[in-house]
Amino acid sequence: MEIVKYITKIIYDKKGEDILIIDVSEVLKGICDYFIIATSLSNEHSRALADEIEEKLKKEKGILIHHIEGYEKGKWVLIDVGDVVVHIFDEETRKFYDIESLYEDEKKIKYEGE
Repeated sequence: MEIVKYITKIIYDKKGEDILIIDVSEVLKGICDYFIIATSLSNEHSRALADEIEEKLKKEKGILIHHIEGYEKGKWVLIDVGDVVVHIFDEETRKFYDIESLYEDEKKIKYEGE
C-alpha cells in the first residue's frame, strides 16, 4: 500500500483529479493488487502525469515501470507498476469506459490529499 499512496500523491501534486484507489487483489489474483484511477485535464496532462510517475518511481524509489500503454494519444494512459496498475483518463474517456463500475464490490478509497 506504500507505493499506492506514493503514486496517488504524485498524481494529486501534479493536479490529477478524482483519484480513486481500488483493491482488486481478490478479483485479479496474481495479476495486480490495486488500480489507481485518475482524471487528467487534457491529453498533454495525461502524458505529464505518466512522465512524473515514471521519473519519480525510478529516481526516488528505484522502481521501473513494467509497461505503459496509450501514452501517444493520452486519452487513457495505463501504467503497469507490477502490483499496481495506474489508469489516467481524460474526462470523456473515463466516463465512457467507467472502469470503476466493473469493481462495484471491491474496496474503494477516494484520494483527496493528505
